[in-house]
Amino acid sequence: MIDQPARARDFGQSRPHAGENPPFLLTTSSPGRSQRRLAVCVLVVLVGALVVTAPFARIPLENTEALLPAYAAAVFVNEVITASLLLALFSVQRSRAVFALSIGYLFSGVMVIPWALTFPGVFESLGLPDAGLQSTAAIATLRRLGFPIFVLAYALLEDSGSSARVSHGSARSVILAGVAGVVAIACGSTWLIVTSDDALPGFMKDTRNVAAPWQYVPATAVCLYLVGLCVLWIRPRSVLNLWLMVVLCTLLIEIVILSYLSAGLRLSLGWWAGRLYGLLSASLVLLVLLSEKTTLYARLVRSVSAERRAREARLTAMEALSASIAHEVNQPLASMVTNADAGLRWLGRQSPNVDEARAALKRIVDDGHRAAKVIEGITTMFKKGAQERVSVNMNRLIEETLRRCRDEARLGRISVQAELDADLPPVMGSPVQLQQVISNLVANAIDAMTAVAGRKRVICIRSARRNSDAILVSVEDSGTGLDPKYRDRIFEPFFTTRSDGMGMGLMFCQSVIEAHGGRLWVTDNEPHGAIFHFTLPSADDPPSTAGATVR
Repeated sequence: MIDQPARARDFGQSRPHAGENPPFLLTTSSPGRSQRRLAVCVLVVLVGALVVTAPFARIPLENTEALLPAYAAAVFVNEVITASLLLALFSVQRSRAVFALSIGYLFSGVMVIPWALTFPGVFESLGLPDAGLQSTAAIATLRRLGFPIFVLAYALLEDSGSSARVSHGSARSVILAGVAGVVAIACGSTWLIVTSDDALPGFMKDTRNVAAPWQYVPATAVCLYLVGLCVLWIRPRSVLNLWLMVVLCTLLIEIVILSYLSAGLRLSLGWWAGRLYGLLSASLVLLVLLSEKTTLYARLVRSVSAERRAREARLTAMEALSASIAHEVNQPLASMVTNADAGLRWLGRQSPNVDEARAALKRIVDDGHRAAKVIEGITTMFKKGAQERVSVNMNRLIEETLRRCRDEARLGRISVQAELDADLPPVMGSPVQLQQVISNLVANAIDAMTAVAGRKRVICIRSARRNSDAILVSVEDSGTGLDPKYRDRIFEPFFTTRSDGMGMGLMFCQSVIEAHGGRLWVTDNEPHGAIFHFTLPSADDPPSTAGATVR
């Protein structure tokens, strides 16, 4: 844990203000290259499956009605769980756009129940009354056209600013009202459709074949899907937007194969293939939500573990430091009291011995300086074996440090790069201390990029021979950069803006580098971020302070 943050992030400049969206949410984080490639691959596979299925789309598959309950149950479960996860996201983000999308998934999932219950020949054995010839198609029309309308509402509300947000205290009541409203609308519309079958448009000729009026439904759905795709395309790209576009493309393929390639023939090969596309469209966002929640949970666990380890390390260090200070300060204090008593006795005689009193006072002064040096040691870090200096391969040390930090960087969607000079000469120093310096700088760089959104997050570590007797190591990030007003203070001991910080991280790094005869400084990384540089003498030219310790 770095106790001396050197980034504007820690000074409150890049933290989300009240009402802003955290940058790691599904609706705010930008999709990476791997996400975009996966989305394209999914679409290619779906189009390929469409091409393979098209010649056989009108082949009837008799006696497959028994599969409909399983299909409807799978769609219902997937879409209701998706709606629940989106509502949980809404409770955090307070976005009306997310709320509209979650209601769309909930509506689509709930309406699949009456669609399956009214499907001809599926539940007749249970004694359910005949819902009429047109009821199933009418319910399918509501479900088919309702979902893209909710997606459009999400896309249009997405960038409406604070006016598209729900106040903190009303989120629970909004969720309850939304769920109750969806259930009420689903029940009411189903009742009206089932009881008014004769008044419905003649979508079906019989239980298997569609009539001419049905053609308006897929045509309208296709238009809604295309409009939704266009609106999502021009909006700022987020992970959720990307996969919603894939969902709409999947639904577009579904409606093509259901209503055109199979001519609307129920229980044909194309009809069932379309249902599989519908099941996939109901599952895509769910899979993405579960994946992102798993990643966030893993990141949270790692953060809590790292914080716990850091707290334990700080407590252990402070206990050892306190014991050392108590022991070292106690001795000069006891000596000062003894010398003061002796001086008083020398001066209290009938014939005061000024020379002895002067000597006692001098010893008190010396003990005072000794105690001051012990107190000054509080601002340094003591490492066992700090006096040991061996030949160190800095490239190997950097690679070992990056191996330990790479998992944390990956969870933060941070790319780690290393550009190391293969001809880098070794240095004389303490491997433990130098590795801790690199680890601190890399951890600071990771912290500086946690709030970055909308651009690449990259850490680059470079090593190079600076001249014939020194090496240069740079740790570069694309984070929030340095606040100019704190630039001159970042290496001061105990300077920190974090409530749980000790302000010793960068001070420790500077102490180690200077004790090794080098120098540590920071510059801006254009256009974004900061670069920490340090130099060290090569092993051919050891520093004059080679025997110094970092206390």
